[in-house]
Amino acid sequence: MTAIIAGVGMIPFAKPGASAPYDEMGEVAIRLALDDAGIAFEDVQQAYASYVYGDSTSGQRVIYRVGMTGIPIINVNNNCSSGSTALFLARQAVESGVAECVLAVGFEQMAPGALGVVFPDRPSPLAEFDAATDRLIGDVDLPMTLRYFGGAGKAHMERFGTKMETFAKIRAKASRHAANNPLSVFRKEMTTQDVMGAQVIWPGVMTRPMACPPTCGAAAALVVSKGFAEKMGLDTTVQIRAQAMTTDKLLDPETGDMIEVVGARLSRDAARMVYEKAGVGPDDIDVIELHDCFAQNELISYEALGLCAEGDGEKLVDDGDNTFGGKYVTNPSGGLLSKGHPLGATGLAQCFELTNQLRGKAENRQVDNARLALQHNVGLGGAAVVTLYERITA
Repeated sequence: MTAIIAGVGMIPFAKPGASAPYDEMGEVAIRLALDDAGIAFEDVQQAYASYVYGDSTSGQRVIYRVGMTGIPIINVNNNCSSGSTALFLARQAVESGVAECVLAVGFEQMAPGALGVVFPDRPSPLAEFDAATDRLIGDVDLPMTLRYFGGAGKAHMERFGTKMETFAKIRAKASRHAANNPLSVFRKEMTTQDVMGAQVIWPGVMTRPMACPPTCGAAAALVVSKGFAEKMGLDTTVQIRAQAMTTDKLLDPETGDMIEVVGARLSRDAARMVYEKAGVGPDDIDVIELHDCFAQNELISYEALGLCAEGDGEKLVDDGDNTFGGKYVTNPSGGLLSKGHPLGATGLAQCFELTNQLRGKAENRQVDNARLALQHNVGLGGAAVVTLYERITA
């Protein structure tokens, strides 16, 4: 059964301390998605609520503000891929025929500063990732995620000769795209030189703008069956053509490296399954929202998603094939680097952007004649979700 994206909603992302509480943000995103679809909350048969930093049943707290209809509400936490995991579950429910109209909502109310361990009194789910990182990069005194993704960037530089300036070019590109997105937390354009001249976090590897900011925000999507959409007279322009989720395989202690630790293999496997299921290849994709939590991870993701060969990420950047006028437009929204990264909302914000791209409603950041859109969302711990959307014309 075909899964249609009938409605999407998203609020402007904000810095910690500058947003409404999570329940208010989530409510607004849901109401925007309902309005976009043109249906009432009473039509929703199931709901999946994604977040990382919140108490149990925060999803109910959000959704009850919109309505209390007794439907199943499932709370989802898959680290940074939580939003796409909620979408994955909503799509499964529709395609299996279990439900005809399903809500996926993601929200996050984050604190300032780098991410860290919340429950230090129990085993960390990232303990094996930390151990691999210690072995591969040694004693680098940096916060957890900076060690992971900075280490992956450093590994790419050492293996392929990638320059730090290339990561700065990616960050500058993100700022140019975000300048046209009123929902982005950062809209000021930066040049490559601005990024290179910013505060150094890891000498020779990373400056501060190359890391995404902690962000608060919410986004939502309504996934419906084609039959339900036709019965209700809904917009059927955007369908999910293929989707895959992968989790980690054993890290080989002899050949493993930091690029593998941060999920490149997860992404590569999920992308391969999506391409095979849809019968398309990377060259067929028009627009992409990928997981650029760090500029380093955007380049690593180019290669993992098959946009270029392994080691050719720098060439793709230098050739301008990651932006308007090039082979692909990656993160026209500004991505996590500029739009922001409220963990539970990120995957659904990507869905919001790509749905509007395929509808031709992305305004100044519109990709011309976009027909196939690829979404990539990864969370350490870990899970990767890759989704292919298709524009259907009558």
